[in-house]
Amino acid sequence: MLYVHIPFCHRKCTYCAFYSTPSASLRAGFVDALLREIHLRGTGHNAPVQTVYFGGGTPSLLPLHDLRRIVDTLASVFDLGRVREATIECNPEDLTPDYVSGLRQIGLFNRISLGVQSFDDSLLRLVGRRHTAAQATAAVETLSQAGFDNITVDLIYGIPGLSNDAWLEAVTRAAALPVKHISAYALTVEEGTALARQVESGRLALPDDDVVVSQYHILCRTLRSAGFEHYEVSNFARPGFASQHNSRYWDRTPYLGFGPAAHSFDGLRRRWNVADVARYVSSLGEGGGWYGEELLSDADARNEAVMTGLRTARGIPHRLASPQQMQPYIQRGWIVDDGTAYRPTESGMLYADGMASDLFV
Repeated sequence: MLYVHIPFCHRKCTYCAFYSTPSASLRAGFVDALLREIHLRGTGHNAPVQTVYFGGGTPSLLPLHDLRRIVDTLASVFDLGRVREATIECNPEDLTPDYVSGLRQIGLFNRISLGVQSFDDSLLRLVGRRHTAAQATAAVETLSQAGFDNITVDLIYGIPGLSNDAWLEAVTRAAALPVKHISAYALTVEEGTALARQVESGRLALPDDDVVVSQYHILCRTLRSAGFEHYEVSNFARPGFASQHNSRYWDRTPYLGFGPAAHSFDGLRRRWNVADVARYVSSLGEGGGWYGEELLSDADARNEAVMTGLRTARGIPHRLASPQQMQPYIQRGWIVDDGTAYRPTESGMLYADGMASDLFV
């Protein structure tokens, strides 16, 4: 598993807490530093790579020639001959026919993750998105016509002003597009974001929890009827199209992450790169100091397995929790015991994080 973080955006969305910067002047130095990191860390790595993910930020902000340089470098260092899934995140407004054609010609990417978020132009403006609903639909059609048959779109619910009827219409519209996967997230207030400042100042009021819960159930019910499988709390896929890359994160499969703020995991240690493009570039130029790391304890590893497992349809094996611990959740209808694992129900997935924290050691 390889992850590449492209930390650039046109501008920051109001809700986004991921590391990114609008500074275009740093891009050339960033790409050179990224290629250096790939060479430094990939030397001696002989295992075939099965999944690759370009995330951000906005990877589709990079010119095609820079994307090709990165892909060519990855191919020179790693065995990419058995890659089954290679994803790149894109924004709708970036996907001109020429750009999409260029993505195809690069040859690696076979899955496109499109940040749609909403089909309501007023809500898109509210959360700081630059595209329109029409551009989102056109981007999916452009990708499909270019031969990309594994497209996933992101949606957000719980946005102030989003009614249940409008949300139903949005989910129905997304499911009718030629997409194989839909990710849908409840709007959350992350510290330090523009959204947090708007809420704290009283300029924006979030919907009540019961509205968010009702929109979650609308999402589940509508996508189930459309033939999508609910395999993780925020992720739905047509049969055979669950994200292979993300599923391995939840399985705690080791992976390498490159770029500012990217994380890595080797089975024992977590490692994270500095969340600062300028420092990342200068540190790699000096040959060190661009990352930190920690050794996970047995308790940390167990807690991570509980936390990730309860967010997925497969749940957690019996060895990670006792019947006495799980009985209250079974009685509430949040967990079912299938004889070998405790699996969250549709309602239970909503409370996965709370259940996990109760089970931490």
